[in-house]
Amino acid sequence: MIEGKNKRMDIKEILSKCDHTQLAQTSTWEDIRLLCDDGIRYGTASVCIPPCYVKKAKEYVGDKLAVCTVIGFPNGYNTTAVKVFETEEALKNGADEIDMVINICMLKDRRYDDVENEIRAVKTAGKDKILKVIIETCLLTEEEKIKMCEIVTASGADFIKTSTGFSKAGATREDIALFAAHIGKNVKMKAAGGISSIEDAEAFVELGASRLGTSRIVKIVKSQENK
Repeated sequence: MIEGKNKRMDIKEILSKCDHTQLAQTSTWEDIRLLCDDGIRYGTASVCIPPCYVKKAKEYVGDKLAVCTVIGFPNGYNTTAVKVFETEEALKNGADEIDMVINICMLKDRRYDDVENEIRAVKTAGKDKILKVIIETCLLTEEEKIKMCEIVTASGADFIKTSTGFSKAGATREDIALFAAHIGKNVKMKAAGGISSIEDAEAFVELGASRLGTSRIVKIVKSQENK
């Protein structure tokens, strides 16, 4: 059990919300295989992996574990047509969930309809699969974050997600609190990037995050088991 200020949270509950992640450019199949093994063993929500490994990973895990992959990653400035193709390819290879990066250039240009239409296009290409929209909070103003809460809500996406983990900073508690105040009831929240302790994970869950993008929580649990 994990001791919190006001309640006790079971580590299994935290693990069940983790997208166990390995997105390093140097990732090997052995890295991905071990990630999948740990995802199954510890009951994580999914493994989040590079698109090039989706087919092999899905064949490896079957129905034991959801496979998530990334679209337009990490910069987001691919064209909409490219993101749609990436999504269709990911589904063909067996992806269960999609994490897409918004076109931050469009957002900075205040092309809000274009940002929403792109998310809608990826959602349509992804069919009934869960779609998480990465807005890269560290690059946005508070006004832009609030605007993205509105756009993601209107787009029909399932989640708003803080970060890629590849930019200047990751998830903050303040950003998850801001999301919670501005998203619609149909949208869930994913905190990702820099979640380095059980205490961090618990804090984000207590603020309302339904998913955590992290590679460290499983590692921490494994290290505690070995003591």
